[in-house]
Amino acid sequence: MRSDDRDPKTLAALPDDALIDAVQRQTFRFFWDGAHPGSGLAPDRRTIHDVPVDDLVAIGGSGFGVMALIVAVERGWVTRAAALERLRRMLDVLLRATCYHGVLPHFMNGATGATIPFGRKDDAADLVETSFLVMGLLCARQYFDADMPEERRLRGDVDTLWRDVEWNWYTQGGRKLLYWHWSPNNGWAMDHEIHGWNECLITYVLAASSPRYAIDPEAYHRGYAAGRDFLNGKTYHGIELPLGMPYGGPLFFAHYSFCGLDPRGLADRYADDYWDLNCRHVQINRAHCIANPHGYRGYGPSCWGLTASDDYAGYSAHAPDNDNGTISPTAALASLPYAPAEVLQALRHFLVAHGDRLWKRYGFVDAFCEQHDWAAETFLAIDQGPIVVMMENHRTGLLWKLFMSVPEVQAGLRALGFRSPHLQATR
Repeated sequence: MRSDDRDPKTLAALPDDALIDAVQRQTFRFFWDGAHPGSGLAPDRRTIHDVPVDDLVAIGGSGFGVMALIVAVERGWVTRAAALERLRRMLDVLLRATCYHGVLPHFMNGATGATIPFGRKDDAADLVETSFLVMGLLCARQYFDADMPEERRLRGDVDTLWRDVEWNWYTQGGRKLLYWHWSPNNGWAMDHEIHGWNECLITYVLAASSPRYAIDPEAYHRGYAAGRDFLNGKTYHGIELPLGMPYGGPLFFAHYSFCGLDPRGLADRYADDYWDLNCRHVQINRAHCIANPHGYRGYGPSCWGLTASDDYAGYSAHAPDNDNGTISPTAALASLPYAPAEVLQALRHFLVAHGDRLWKRYGFVDAFCEQHDWAAETFLAIDQGPIVVMMENHRTGLLWKLFMSVPEVQAGLRALGFRSPHLQATR
C-alpha cells in the first residue's frame, strides 16, 4: 500500500468521512506494510525509522490486525485474495506455534512460532492476549464465508485454534475466576487473577462461549464482577460512573473488548447499558484533560486522551489518576463511536497543531507530551489496531455485526446473563 503523502493540514480540511477514511487507511499500513515479513503477524511495535526488523510478534496485536484486515477488504484497500493469502500465512504459523493448553504467549517468534518470554516468570501462556487474537479470528471466520476452498480452509483452521483453547484450565481446577498466566516452568507463580472492570470482559465472554472448554458462568460473577474496581457509582467532573476504577482508568478499557462486543444496548445485572458506561468513561477522561489539574501544556477541549502508551519516561497506563502530561492519539481516535464531534475536533487539532511531528507512515505516532517537548518515535500494534477497528464500527458497525453474529458468542453471552439487540434478533 502507498502512504498518504498529503500534508497534515490538507488532511485536516477534508470532510469528516474522507478524513476518517484517510486516518484508517494510513493506520492500517502498520499491519500491512509493517507486518512480519514471513508470517504477516503484527509486530509489537515499529518505529518511524527504516531499521532492520526482528521476529518478535504480538498475539493480541495480531488479533486487532486481523480485524483491521477485514476493514481493508471491505474498504477496497486490499483485495479479498490478497487478504486471504496474508491470513493463510498468519494461520500457518499460529497452528504450529507453541501453545499451553491451547493458549498462546504474549510474544512469539513470527517465523517459527516459538515463545518469546515477556518476563522472567511470564514466559508462556497469556490468556488475555489470546482472547484478543480469538476475537479477531472469529470475525474473520464470519466474514470469509464463501463456499470456496481457501475460505473453507480458513474457517476450519480458525475453528481448530478456537476449539483448542482450554479456557477452563485457567480456573486452576474449577475456582470461580480466571487466571491470566500459566507456565510449564513456573506454573501459576504469576498468580494474576482476572478481575474487572478493565479490558478483560472479552476474555470472560469467550471463556463462557467455548464449544469444548467453557467456564462455569459463576466465574464471571464471582471473578470478573467481584473485583475491587468493578462497582463504582461515584461522580467525576459531574459525570456518574456506574462501573470501573476511580475516573474510569485508561481509555483502552472502552476499546479492546468492544472492538468485537457491540456495547449498544448491551446489558447485564451490573450495567443497564454498556454503551452509556463507555460514553461516560470517555466524557470523564476528556473532562479531566480540560480541567487540567496539573497545568500541563497543551491540554484542552481539542487535546485530550489518556490511555496506556509509550511516554517520555518509558511506558505507562495513563489515566486521570496516573497523568504525567502524555496524550495518546489512540485514546481519542478509538473513542470515535462514543463522542464523534469531540474526537473529530481532537483529530483535526493533532494534524494542524502538530503536523508531521505526529503524522507518519503508519498514521499517528503512539503518544506525545508538550510539557516535555516529546513525541514518540514508535507505533504500537495494540494502539494502532483499535483506531482502524473502532472508527469502522462508528461508520458501519462492521466488526460489531461480525462478532455478535458468532453463534458460540451468542450462547456465551446468554449463559452470562447478557441482553443485547443482537440476541433478541436471533430468538
